[in-house]
Amino acid sequence: MIKNTPRNLTLSAALLVLLLVGWELSVRVLQVPAYIMPLPSQVALALFRGTAGGLYAKHLAVTLGGTLLGFILGCTLAFALGTGVALSKRFDYFLYPYIVMFQAMPKVALAPLIVVWFGLGISSKVVAAALVAFFPLMVNTIVGLRSADEDRVNLMRSLAASEAQIFWKLRLPGALPFIMAGLEVAMILALIGTIVAEFVGAEAGLGMLIQSMNFTMDVAGQFSVLLILAVVGLVLNKGVASVRRRVLFWDASEKASAGVPVPVAETAGLRPAKGEAA
Repeated sequence: MIKNTPRNLTLSAALLVLLLVGWELSVRVLQVPAYIMPLPSQVALALFRGTAGGLYAKHLAVTLGGTLLGFILGCTLAFALGTGVALSKRFDYFLYPYIVMFQAMPKVALAPLIVVWFGLGISSKVVAAALVAFFPLMVNTIVGLRSADEDRVNLMRSLAASEAQIFWKLRLPGALPFIMAGLEVAMILALIGTIVAEFVGAEAGLGMLIQSMNFTMDVAGQFSVLLILAVVGLVLNKGVASVRRRVLFWDASEKASAGVPVPVAETAGLRPAKGEAA
């Protein structure tokens, strides 16, 4: 695992500076018009003006609120339906095909209808974000819950364990790596779904701000908003990853990514026999 040492951070910052300098020189030497590709210095100036004036903060709060609420709504429904499909053959037979058919519909095409049905406020953003974030987590939940070792399930049943006990003690802990991976994908998709809804129609939000800048040909301003969205996406992803590390501290993959030596028996899902060295 590559650690955040001063040397690595310096190299990462140097790479960023090198890319920005290359961008600046390329645009100036090739004399690219500003309405096609702005200079990094112009983007930085637009970012400073929007931040200092409080414009970006206001629209960012709207976009972030819609993203988080949509993420929570979509993931809650995804976990509930995914659990039902994974544990019930009736659910799987009758419900899952319709969910797949609905997921096949392009959400960009549904966005105008969502705005018509739920208005220009935050409700349409929440619904759009929830719809986009829903499917990845549901699929990961189904796969994770079905990945439980049948021998262990049968062993717990032979010990008179109830289905609820099997779920909480065996199926759910084993499915957590899949669920957390689905949450990481769902978080980014929720942000994208919110922006799509704001593109179609909204009273506030970074997506609406990009649309208004497009009408005024403020390309530098659009790049500055895109930069904010990129940083927000990174922060949200790191937030979910931080939760994953805390929840899955016992998982072998998390120990390996943290640089902790993992015994061969543990990576193979085995435990040392009694009397053996751990």
